[in-house]
Amino acid sequence: MVDPSPGATALLPALALAFTGLALLVVETIRPDARSNTAMAVVGALGALGSLAAAVRLVADGTGSAAGGGVLLFADAVKVDTVALFFTAIFASVTALVVVAAHEYFADHDSPAAFYSLTLFAAAGMSLLAAANSLAVVFVALEMVSLPSYVLVAYLKGDRGSVEAGLKYFLVGALSSAILVFGVSLVYAATGSLIFADVAAASVDGLGGIVGVGVVMIIGGIAFKTASVPFHFWAPEAYEGAPAPVSAFLSSASKAAGFVVAFRLFTEAFPLGASLVANVDWVLAFGILAAVTMTLGNFAAAVQEEVKRMLAYSSIGHAGYALIGVAALSADGGANGAVMGAAMAHLLVYGFMNTGAFLFVAMAERWGIGRTFADYAGLWRRAPVASAAMAVFMFSLAGVPPFAGFFSKYFLFQAAVDNGFLWLAGLGAVNSVVSLYYYSRVVKALFFDDPETRSALDAVDARPTPLYAAVVVAAVVTVLLLPGFGPVIETAETAASALF
Repeated sequence: MVDPSPGATALLPALALAFTGLALLVVETIRPDARSNTAMAVVGALGALGSLAAAVRLVADGTGSAAGGGVLLFADAVKVDTVALFFTAIFASVTALVVVAAHEYFADHDSPAAFYSLTLFAAAGMSLLAAANSLAVVFVALEMVSLPSYVLVAYLKGDRGSVEAGLKYFLVGALSSAILVFGVSLVYAATGSLIFADVAAASVDGLGGIVGVGVVMIIGGIAFKTASVPFHFWAPEAYEGAPAPVSAFLSSASKAAGFVVAFRLFTEAFPLGASLVANVDWVLAFGILAAVTMTLGNFAAAVQEEVKRMLAYSSIGHAGYALIGVAALSADGGANGAVMGAAMAHLLVYGFMNTGAFLFVAMAERWGIGRTFADYAGLWRRAPVASAAMAVFMFSLAGVPPFAGFFSKYFLFQAAVDNGFLWLAGLGAVNSVVSLYYYSRVVKALFFDDPETRSALDAVDARPTPLYAAVVVAAVVTVLLLPGFGPVIETAETAASALF
């Protein structure tokens, strides 16, 4: 028997997502009358779980764990290393939860199979994005993520809010893609290469102005993808108008995809030494972005009256926390790997707790109980398990000990302090305190408030369903990350350290 090549094995997580989505699309196209919503959801979930298992196995085998390691493919345009596999695990986990939840949410939709295919194709693009080692691959992979995402946001064609959100998302996304690709073209014009290592070497050799402008434009494109201020304005509209499972997918997996691009580009293509030559202090730029993003996101979330819109602004605040992963780097700092690793670990924890929170909102939408905090009043009496899961998500997102969100924020802020960015860590801690106010409003409504009328919760059906199960699983994983956070942070820091 011939063993599979290292390249084929390294690409297995991404290929599992892509081929599963393709298989679902083929069945939907060839035999549309014979499709089964349950079968489609099961196949989609198994494909995502298979991708997760492959990524975990490759990490356990030590693929790309050493400095400069990784499996290089396609003339060095793709590099599969521990960072790529770590983020692929996040994408696959969120995809599995969303696909399971969608089984019930889209049960009465005309073509639910298209949703599963689009979600898996977007996840495959995210996996490729995490392994990008060329600016060309970055742009192509971003479009692989963006194009299905536009359709997913507008998936409820009969819902005016969904269609409007999809159109706005498409228009702003097209503009951001144009800015990004123009920045890439400037970098290529100045350096003569799109491979990260070659770009870094050419920049250090003395190229300045053109590369600097290109870097600034690329930062703008990344800021849009991560919903960072001032490129955040699309996120509340898109998340609110989109179906709740799509909001969960975009705010968790898609956001992590934007950050893996930032982590790779500004360690491998535009490292600190090269950026100083190009007269662009991107550390300061990301520091400002992080500070403004976390502050505006949290204070905007605090004044919302709808739970879904609150979570949308909350996701912007968490983008500010994750930006510390690049904002707190220093040229001579010994904690660079710890800072970026802590940001990666926070994105993993955030993937489960934020996805679970949005899926709880999806369940509430299916029950038809309303969108505001007041509509959630007394819900624990009819759905105690789901309400307890939502409380876990809220306290973990707020960073309350001993939940997993507290540990991820603690390690992130501590690493920033160790690298000399006390002000950034302090601002993050203050914003976490602010977030406790609006997260606790959800818990207060669920457990302490009384519904306005006795019939307000009559439509609640708390019987176990796929959507209900996805919420509970997300909560269980969030809790299990408490004793398992040690291996998570160690793996993330090891992977991040290999980038420097």
